[in-house]
Amino acid sequence: MEIIAAEGLSFRYPGAERDTLHELTFTVEEGEFIVLMGPSGGGKTTLLRQLKRELTPVGTGSGIVRYAGLPLAGLPAERAAAEIGMVFQNPDAQIVMDTVWHELAFGMENLGYPPQVMRSRLAEMAGLFGLEPLLYKPVHELSGGQKQLLNLASVLLLQPKLLLLDEPTSQLDPVAAREFIQTLHRLNEEMSMTIIISEHRLEEVLPLADRVLLIENGVLKAACPPRELISRAGEEQALAVQAYLPTAARLFLELPAQENSLSRPGFIPLTVREGRRWLHDYAAAASLGLPGSGIAGPAFIPAAALVSGDASEMMHPHKPDKKLPLLSAKEVTFRYEKEGREVLRKLNLTLYQGELLAVLGGNGAGKSTLLHVLSRMVKPQRGKVVTAAGITAGFLAQNPLLYFSYDTAMEELQHMAAAARLAPDEAGREISRLAEVFELGQVLENHPHDLSGGQQQKLALAMVMLLKPAVLLLDEPTKGLDPAAKARFAGLLALLRSQGISIAVVTHDVEFAARYASRCALLFDGSITAEGSPAAFFSSNYFYTTAVNRMVRDLLPRALTIEDVMTAWHVYASR
Repeated sequence: MEIIAAEGLSFRYPGAERDTLHELTFTVEEGEFIVLMGPSGGGKTTLLRQLKRELTPVGTGSGIVRYAGLPLAGLPAERAAAEIGMVFQNPDAQIVMDTVWHELAFGMENLGYPPQVMRSRLAEMAGLFGLEPLLYKPVHELSGGQKQLLNLASVLLLQPKLLLLDEPTSQLDPVAAREFIQTLHRLNEEMSMTIIISEHRLEEVLPLADRVLLIENGVLKAACPPRELISRAGEEQALAVQAYLPTAARLFLELPAQENSLSRPGFIPLTVREGRRWLHDYAAAASLGLPGSGIAGPAFIPAAALVSGDASEMMHPHKPDKKLPLLSAKEVTFRYEKEGREVLRKLNLTLYQGELLAVLGGNGAGKSTLLHVLSRMVKPQRGKVVTAAGITAGFLAQNPLLYFSYDTAMEELQHMAAAARLAPDEAGREISRLAEVFELGQVLENHPHDLSGGQQQKLALAMVMLLKPAVLLLDEPTKGLDPAAKARFAGLLALLRSQGISIAVVTHDVEFAARYASRCALLFDGSITAEGSPAAFFSSNYFYTTAVNRMVRDLLPRALTIEDVMTAWHVYASR
């Protein structure tokens, strides 16, 4: 039975020159797990809001959306609120009450549930999500990940039949993200709950999908099972599609001889487990020079040689860094309340000139607090922050909405340029350059709150960069960015580093940190417990490492990216 049917759905924001959604026609069967894919600003968030009637944005629309055979617009208010739930990308935008208990009860109170029903559901949900220790805690004390779990629990208390999620794992650490996705999988499998999720981090979610909806520039490009979409990677959409595939599938498509005796017809690995099995078989066949393996002669993976060989050194050479320290935390201890726990405890960390330092850690570990201390937004109770003479720092918070005060994106940039005291000509050049880098050209006249989550993130980043700080402190800067936008952003960071600017990034994006950071640090129990180069840092981790490393660590312990594996292949294939 169709739970959602869209026919010719189009939507345009006020003042926009083109449709954000253009004549979308698709159906979703009851109990399906649907993944929305596509670039930032492609229309994914707008589509989800069209399916949640109470959140439909202001603008001009056409076409029709039906829910369970009935026009969505004519659905009774109570039924629409209870049966269609949504979890936002930004958890703070969804929370309305002061404590966890009150937030969980809020939706049920509004629908008039009896007290005994409310308490029964609260007990069940608090146990499922481990929220009992947090029930009476103020919401503002929760980490971003804890808030996201709270939002999901609040929605599930109404027992919806359709669950919409807009990049729900963007603020979760790798472990919490996997647990969150597995919870969605259980809801889908055990409760037959229909799920439509928009995601850029597809390693865990794509293998669970029944179908994928690929949306680019508001147009539905594909609606098919994941493996069928991957099989199109050799067609004209190759580059666009490949960027969104799980690591196992992208590595499969990169290595030669995809269609050989080792692969079942039409088989393409999606998960780390499938990729690991396929790669080990591929390596074994290559070592023997089997027909169809694509390699005749030297082994692809002679494990002992690569563990300590020149390919490993080529991938991540060790280069001692003796640059000038620009910003240091020395024996820093910080707590929010006089009798509260110490969020940071005798923490020491130094940021050197021209480096990109990635700080990782679990939700609630204190990563954002560390940036607040380094930026001098809060003062530590003990210890001190030392800054080199003449150094200024620019800070980007997790929530980009905190930076917006004007009616258009262009006005935001212009006012920030004025605050940075840039001359009119220079301001115009910088705004144009940043708008091009972050692909904001088509939305400069849009209201910031009408932008997608990824576009809001890019706009806030552009505003901070107009200040031209010597030190950049970025809190989850890749949240909401599609792969292409991440690559462009990384290129901009590389340019800034070449100019001597130091960058500290708090992130849950392991793949980004492994590919672009010069040094990584792990924050745990209030202090830095591990730090080192990406190769040394991630290759010794079990969860905080890349999908590639989990697939090939027995064969190439220091390999973190697809490029690392291809480097090893080229080294030994040429011998």
